[in-house]
Amino acid sequence: MSTSSSLAARSGQFLIGGDLQVNRLGFGAMRVTGPGIWGDPSDRDEALRTLKRLPELGIDFIDTADAYGPDVSEPLIREALHPYGNVVVATKGGLTRTGPDVWIPVGRPEYLIQQAYKSLRHLGVERIDLWQLHRIDSKVPRAEQFDAIKLLLDKGIIRHAGLSEVSVEDIEAAAKVFPVATVQNRYNLVDRTSEDVLDHCAAHGIGFIPWFPLAAGELAKPGSLLDSIAKAHDAAPGQVALAWVLKRSPVMLPIPGTGKVAHLEQNMAAVDIALSDEEFAALDKEGRAEFARKAAEAGAAKE
Repeated sequence: MSTSSSLAARSGQFLIGGDLQVNRLGFGAMRVTGPGIWGDPSDRDEALRTLKRLPELGIDFIDTADAYGPDVSEPLIREALHPYGNVVVATKGGLTRTGPDVWIPVGRPEYLIQQAYKSLRHLGVERIDLWQLHRIDSKVPRAEQFDAIKLLLDKGIIRHAGLSEVSVEDIEAAAKVFPVATVQNRYNLVDRTSEDVLDHCAAHGIGFIPWFPLAAGELAKPGSLLDSIAKAHDAAPGQVALAWVLKRSPVMLPIPGTGKVAHLEQNMAAVDIALSDEEFAALDKEGRAEFARKAAEAGAAKE
């Protein structure tokens, strides 16, 4: 596979906040931690090799969070890549951890501010290019959380601010307090819960960061439409699912993550998969149908 630093550039570019240019295909640094996103990675050397490979592939947008580990992913990124050059490291705050796979929202303003300062130290920067509220804490007035973010912006602790797992109404409410640069919601070929959020972001120039972007559900099974399209492109179904996400919108900033170099390089191959409009539309139709079927099954299970 090519080691050219121009590889990720083939995914296209986006201006976060209107002034921070990144290549659209980025990297999610959640998986460079231990099982359950808890503790150190099982193979620390491989995790560091994976992070060091990013700029060689032209990946200049990394998404992490203080809760990954917790306090494991950010220091590893610093060890591997500091000083960052043109690599943008975005992080998040607002979730705390009490064990593997346990995520507890904490949106008290003093906590959010504290965590942003801690991320500054862990990443070794004077200002965080993009800081995102990991979750809106339902136990704390939403306005107080937004005010804390505005304070971080006003003090120059963060350059741009974003939100995660939010509705269009949440974005509109936040936008009255500070400019919303990005939104990070779960989105993929077979999870269309945030379709309206994506459309809102596209209409307002907000970067949309889909997490879990490679998922394809039943569409990836042998003999499926996705499988046949993948074979036609000499690619894996997950690569085609990622190519579909990239083609879905120019504001899309997918961040597939891994702790292994080989998997990273496999994901990156998606930039060279040119889906035709017909292939895109067919996959879109199948993905929506799969999403509707799953939603119906979930609804029936609750009855």
